[in-house]
Parts: sequence; structure tokens; C-alpha cells
Amino acid sequence: MELHNLRPADGSVKNKKRIGRGQGSGRGGTSTRGHKGAKSRSGYKSKRAFEGGQMPLQMRLPKVGFKNPNRVAYVAINVDRLGQIAEKYNLSEITIDNLKENNIISMNDRVKVLGRGDLNAKLNVTVHACSASAKEAIEKLGGTVNLV
Repeated sequence: MELHNLRPADGSVKNKKRIGRGQGSGRGGTSTRGHKGAKSRSGYKSKRAFEGGQMPLQMRLPKVGFKNPNRVAYVAINVDRLGQIAEKYNLSEITIDNLKENNIISMNDRVKVLGRGDLNAKLNVTVHACSASAKEAIEKLGGTVNLV
């Protein structure tokens, strides 16, 4: 085998269709584009989701909602529930770790203490947020509220 007699395998190389080179070529006239319509014309480009003039799917469906990426969602725990938790698990200090250990909140939950109900015992509470009424109720019994 020498360089002067190398040839591609039979059938591996095809001639390119020469479109629009006169009637004698067999591909003149409409140049394989058919008759009339946008696709037969030069510069044709369909818009994304174009359905031939029919109202596109994304415009037929109703508009729904908005999800604010900056919203902070809290798990609300009321003061009376804090009292029940402290009583049940014999706690004088309630922290986020305590709440996770006892399966009251999930791993990535943020906790906010709200002021509904009454508190019987002095508690030291460490949470992400606290309402003014809850803070007042906890501090009235000599407890403290620490924010993480």
C-alpha cells in the first residue's frame, strides 16, 4: 500500500446535492422547497414555540403564582407549646438542637416563637426569631430569649 493508491471505502463518500442550479439538474425551480409558504422563502426561521399561527401552549395556559426567592419561612411555635415541650422533655433551656433531637422541627427549619398561651416555668430560649408578646411572656417569668 502506497500513498498514491489510497482510496476511501466504496459508498462512504457521496456527492453533495447541488440545489438551485437550473432545471437540468433536477433540483431547479423550487429547489426542493415545495410551493409557497414561509418555509419556501429565504431567511425563514421559526420562532420558538411557534404553532403555525395557533395560540401557543404557554399562552393558552393560565398564569399562576409567584414564588418570592427572598421569603424566609418560619416554623411557628407558641409560648404554651414551649411550656409543654419543656415539661415533657424536662428542659430548662430550649434550643434549636433540642427541638431537632425531639423531632419537633426538621433539619433546615427556622423557628419563630409566637405569643399565644401562658407559660408556667422559667425558660431560656434560643431561636431564629421571636415576637414581642412572646419575648415579654418569657422574660416576665425570668427567662431569656436569644436570637441565632
